[in-house]
Amino acid sequence: QLEFITPFQLYFNPDLIFRKFQIWRLITNFLFFGPLGFSFFFNMIFLYRYCRMLEEGSFRGRTADFVFMFLFGGFLMTLFGLFASLFFLGQAFTIMLVYVWSRRNPYIRMNFFGLLNFQAPFLPWVLMGFSLLLGNSIIIDLLGIAVGHIYYFLEDVFPNQPGGKKLLLTPSFLKMVFDTPEEDPNYNPLPEDRTEHQPRDQDQNEQQHPQ
Repeated sequence: QLEFITPFQLYFNPDLIFRKFQIWRLITNFLFFGPLGFSFFFNMIFLYRYCRMLEEGSFRGRTADFVFMFLFGGFLMTLFGLFASLFFLGQAFTIMLVYVWSRRNPYIRMNFFGLLNFQAPFLPWVLMGFSLLLGNSIIIDLLGIAVGHIYYFLEDVFPNQPGGKKLLLTPSFLKMVFDTPEEDPNYNPLPEDRTEHQPRDQDQNEQQHPQ
């Protein structure tokens, strides 16, 4: 908005990425949602709301898995963008988050602007219809729904099928970076590491077996 940079420096362009090594375009194309306006704020609200609900819900305590979903979804969208001449994929990313949340919360009742009442799994399709009413292309929305469904199927459906198994395995380096290590229940801290409120073993024994 301050015109320090332009959308032409941010959009997805495979030729500029691979021939002129403008690698940042792999990321910046997800970060541009158009000029300030209704569509921009609409995307921001949904991105914040459903990203937060996923992080605090099904991904609570699983930050590495959450980040891996971002990377997996972004990778698939980028592959599709190579063949479909798409310039910005941020809206598709938002729809992917909405789709995953809606499938993991199928019994929640939704209300859209006080006009429609429906179950949560229909939310991505309602958003696509709303985007169509605004005159936008639904290709981006369909891409987000498709990628969201692929992730949901591989993560939640296929592993629970007969003969199925978990195919999406979060890399160990992501877990090392983002997840806090589990505390060993058998670990006995050194005396200098004990807090003031943590009794010593000797004190505990004396309390349990008073003379």
